[in-house]
Parts: sequence; structure tokens; C-alpha cells
Amino acid sequence: MTKKERFEKFIDYFSKNQPIAESELDFRNTYELVVSVILSAQCTDKRVNVITPDFFKAFPTAEKLAEAEVAEIFEYIKSCSYPNNKAKNISGMAKMLVGDFKGIIPDDVDELQKLPGVGRKTANVVASVAFNKPTMAVDTHVFRVSNRIGLTTNSKTPLETEKQLVRYFPEEVIPVAHHWIILHGRYICLARKPKCDICPITDICKHYAKNKGK
Repeated sequence: MTKKERFEKFIDYFSKNQPIAESELDFRNTYELVVSVILSAQCTDKRVNVITPDFFKAFPTAEKLAEAEVAEIFEYIKSCSYPNNKAKNISGMAKMLVGDFKGIIPDDVDELQKLPGVGRKTANVVASVAFNKPTMAVDTHVFRVSNRIGLTTNSKTPLETEKQLVRYFPEEVIPVAHHWIILHGRYICLARKPKCDICPITDICKHYAKNKGK
């Protein structure tokens, strides 16, 4: 099977069986999305969704958040991973957003990365989810699943993975394909013990072809 055929079969399956695939983070606007994605780094979406209701009651806008002390922000997010760094980054993000961007979240990946706490992965998520841009955010799920299935070849870094996926996925599919891969990795293609017995795409999976019968 060629890589092109593997992508075509992947798209065909998920287009028919999971046409709507979305972020599992709870947010109501782009400001809330940015905060939630920053919080989600090395933390589960479920934990972030527990934190954010009270957080957004306290800081409903970037302007309100920009006025808050780092210590105050920390109190709302201390149950997530790396709360000290995230509190500083979220504070810095809000201040820059208000001061340099007039409170408007930019839709450009390079501009987004100017915000504290917003790396390439976070910027790609925001551009894709909020603005439907053809950007591919590569988290641990996307990196693992893409290599395991064979959507990527000899990819050693998230950036290499991103470039290969963007090359082979049609632009109009990229935003939803990002969620297809994440959700597949979150619920079926698990890191330690993938659920190959219930996986619907074993016919295109290099890992399965290599390990079946073992």
C-alpha cells in the first residue's frame, strides 16, 4: 500500500464514520480556547474542563485577566500540571493580547506564537479550531498514532510529523483530520496497549500488519 492510498483509506473511513470530530475542551469563544489550550499542555482535557468554569467566571475577558495578579491566577489553576509556569504565561498572554493586539486573538500562526505560553502546537490548534485554518497541531497522540499507522515515515520530531501530514491531507480535511487522529489515539490507539482488537482501520495500519499474530 502506498502512502497516498493509506491516506485515502484513512480519510474515507473517518469521513463516513466520524464526519464531525471536535475538540473535547469546553470553550465559548476564542479567548477561552487559547486559555484552555495553554492549560491542556501535559494535562488532560477532562481536568482542564473542571478548572475553566470557575476560571472564566472570575476572568470572563482578556481585559479582566490582564488585571489579575499571577498569584490570583495560580489559585484557579493549581490542580493542573505545571501551574506556576502556566499562571505566568496566562498572565503574560492576557497582557500582550490587550496591549499589543487590542484584545483580539490573531488568526495567524506566527502572530499567535508571539503570545506567552503559545508555542507552535497551541498556535496550530487555535488557528485550526477557531479559524478553520489548514494547520496541523502535533501533540503526543498525533505524533504516536501517525507514526504507528504509517501516515508518517521516520518522523523524529513534531515538526517533521506536521509537515508530512499537511503534505498528504487535502487542505479542506486538515482541521478535522487533526481531531480524527487525536481521538483515535485517545480512545483506541493507546500508547502502551493499543486496542487493535476493536480498531476499525487495522487494514491500513503498519503496526498491526507487523505485529498481528504475536
